[in-house]
This record gives sequence, C-alpha cells and structure tokens, in this order.
Amino acid sequence: MQRECVEKKLMLNWMKKFLVFIGLFFTIVSCVDIVDDISIKSDGTGTFKYSVNLSGSRVKVNSILALDSLDGKKVPSIPEIKEKINRYKEILSQKEGISNVKVESDFTNFIFKFQCDFVSVTHLQKALKDLVIEESKNKSFKDIETNWLVWEMNKLTRSVPSMTADFTSRLKKEDIEALKTGKYLCISRFDKTIDKVENASALISPTKQAVIIKTTPYALIQNLKVLENTIYLTENKKP
Repeated sequence: MQRECVEKKLMLNWMKKFLVFIGLFFTIVSCVDIVDDISIKSDGTGTFKYSVNLSGSRVKVNSILALDSLDGKKVPSIPEIKEKINRYKEILSQKEGISNVKVESDFTNFIFKFQCDFVSVTHLQKALKDLVIEESKNKSFKDIETNWLVWEMNKLTRSVPSMTADFTSRLKKEDIEALKTGKYLCISRFDKTIDKVENASALISPTKQAVIIKTTPYALIQNLKVLENTIYLTENKKP
C-alpha cells in the first residue's frame, strides 16, 4: 500500500513536469524505460532524441488519471497534458538554433518521444535551460549555467546536470527504492570513428560510431556519475 502511494505521487509529479527538463525523470513511476539519444556531426550540428516509455505502468497511470485529485492536488486530464506538451513544443521551436521539433504522444500505452535538430550543443543546452526557467516557478536553480554537454571537435564530454543532483537529494528513501525497476539508455552517435572512451561501463558499437551506457533510474540516483563520459574521436588525417 505504501509502495502504491509512492508510485502515485511520483506519477503525478511527472505529469506536471513532463518535458520541462530531462533530468527530472526521477519523479516518475518505477516501471519506466528512458532513452537519451544524441547524434553529433563533425561540424557540431546534430539531433537530440528523448523517449519515455511508461507502458509497463499504464494501469497505474489510468487509475491516477481517473482521479480528480491526489494528496490535495489536482490531477491533470489528458487534454491538459496534451496542451502542456504542445506548449513545450512551441516554445522550443522558437528557440535560436533549434529546428524540426517533433513530439509523439501515445496516451494508450503512455509512450512519449521528443526530437529536435540543433546547430550546436550550446544552442541545445540553452534552449532546454530557457524552458526550465520559463516554465518553472522556481527561478533559482542552482548552477543553471553549468553545461552537461561539451563538444570540442573530436571530443564529447557528457555529465548529469547539477540541478538534477539537487533535486534527487530531496527524494525520500522510499521514493528512490520505487525506481529499481526500469531502464535508462544513454546513446551518443557520431559520423567519425570513436577512438576511446573514459567511462569503463560504456560500450562502443561494432561500427565504432556510437557509444551506449546502460543503467537504471535507481542506479543513476545512487551514483550520478554513472553517465559521465568523455568520448574521443579519431581525427581526420590530412591528405
């Protein structure tokens, strides 16, 4: 019973914050699959994809959506959630350096996919940071200027945003325990050959043009450095 209550609280929080910032996925129910996928070309342009699959928890999701309120807070309806998602899409579409913003929402299986193109990782991060600030009542996120993606021609450095660490530090022990089930995949793709990676858990694809780190939401909360990685690419040889 206590676990069910925890999962309901986590789900309600997720519905309120959906797509505000990718790092805040810790508030969703335990049975969740998340894929964080970024592709970067040699010129720094690329595509960012992010998907959240709650199909394993759709019964719980539907039961929550059937409620008028939970813990004294109004439960948003599907039309309200759709409206919020469309608003996020519109905001991001207007950001400098961001284009081809796409959002797919499956409210039968509760699978959500986001995708956009960017002219640089700097523009991508700024767009997401601006969205957090514009849509949140809390305007004082710690270290909002910290970059979790750094692209340097032949090197990509990835980390977990510090604001995510601040948020997860406030989670209760039972909330964290409820996240043991699920998967989180962090994928980095390139149009060059990968030379080496610093994260020992990272797997390089057979083509040597993609790196994947497999973990869980629970494991990530326990160790926020699990996704930290520096990826070195082979430099193009001069003719």
